[in-house]
Amino acid sequence: MTTEQPSVRPKTGVKVIVVGAGFGGLTAAIECHRQGHDVEIYESFPELKPLGDIISFGANAGRIFRRWGVDGEITKKMRAISIDLVKHGFRIHKYTGEHIITQKTPEQDPDAPVFNGHRGELHEIVFNHAKDDLGIPIHLGTRIGKYLEEKDCAGIELESGEQIFADVVIGSDGVRSKARELVLGYFDRPKSSGYAVFRAWFPNTDMIADPLTKHFCENGDTFNGWIGQDVHFLFSTIKNGSDCCWVLTHKDDADIDESWSFPGKLEDVYKVFEGWDPLCKRIVSKTPESHLVDWKLVYRDPLPTWVSKGGRISLLGDSAHPFLPTSAQGATQAMEDGVTLAVCLKRAGKDQIPDGVRTYQRIRYERVKAVQKTGETTRDMWHKADWDKVKEDPTSVQFPREDWIHNFDAEKNAEEEFEENFQHFQTTVNGTRDIIYEDLATLTEGPLVPKQLSAKL
Repeated sequence: MTTEQPSVRPKTGVKVIVVGAGFGGLTAAIECHRQGHDVEIYESFPELKPLGDIISFGANAGRIFRRWGVDGEITKKMRAISIDLVKHGFRIHKYTGEHIITQKTPEQDPDAPVFNGHRGELHEIVFNHAKDDLGIPIHLGTRIGKYLEEKDCAGIELESGEQIFADVVIGSDGVRSKARELVLGYFDRPKSSGYAVFRAWFPNTDMIADPLTKHFCENGDTFNGWIGQDVHFLFSTIKNGSDCCWVLTHKDDADIDESWSFPGKLEDVYKVFEGWDPLCKRIVSKTPESHLVDWKLVYRDPLPTWVSKGGRISLLGDSAHPFLPTSAQGATQAMEDGVTLAVCLKRAGKDQIPDGVRTYQRIRYERVKAVQKTGETTRDMWHKADWDKVKEDPTSVQFPREDWIHNFDAEKNAEEEFEENFQHFQTTVNGTRDIIYEDLATLTEGPLVPKQLSAKL
């Protein structure tokens, strides 16, 4: 195991504004700080709250976290509040209750740990690292009215009317990103993915009082799943069994134009469980209804570009590429975005920021697209399971853990891939930068669409 000290490179003179203090925005800010840029974060929420339920970070995220603290102090804090899947594994059941297989989790690489824990609690560790350990200014309660882009700078205008400028603005402002509209040149309406998720996190009080459910909480951390036609149910106990959380993915075609997150109702959850293992309903019945959320899964067609016409505003994370939960990679890929963009800004330098930002997209685009697809393939593997084939090969319903995803080092990849991809934008034709477009008609009829060449996954 290596003991990596936190390091900050020489100052680059590049000033960065990050909009959004989620995992992607915080990572972008922390990595910009590490690479020597001056960075500030603007977030609409007035205060930090430990919201949400379970979130997963693969080894490719753990490798990033590991570089942030002396002797791995950040990862030690995260490990203390995460599920120990190495010890207990993932027990997979048919929807009728039949145990199919227990998927073992391999021993973790200390330099690339895996985390599964409460979103709000893990987020608080990262937030405090950025704010308190590194001193990155985080402006809470600041709503963005619009994004601004000029030839030599970009900025934001707050709802108060105040304008703030920098060399580059990173729009890490989620699935309803205002930056997206500026980047694309049109409003991209979210669509229903055809699925929704009921989700909850609650203390074990009622679980442990019931003889039929107390074993989930008396044996430390556990992770169980039930899979059926168009539905899967994941249930975990965490923090040595003191907390419980579950996620139920099901078909849903509700309109998500106005909102995609609502208070949930237990009676609606019970309807989904008709014909299922009675234990599933019994687990859910221990949930205080005030802790239940009905979350509609947003889908967006792949965006043609993440970068504004002037190259000084960039999308990152969900604002560019929302993931399905079954990928277990949404937040991790946003983190990889932040690492890559920070490296590209450093390598390009203050005088060539637009080409550095475009290089970030060029390096990331194909990998993100491929990882996004795994969310659909995993969901379909469970929801369309052929049970006769599953009997012959129970491993066919194990959660995929693909090396090309988890063994990836975003910082190393960005350093290795930068020059080749950056040079694409340095070619000149009659003294003009050769930014290639798929169709010249888009110059007058719609948003600019940079041509994507294959990048290494």
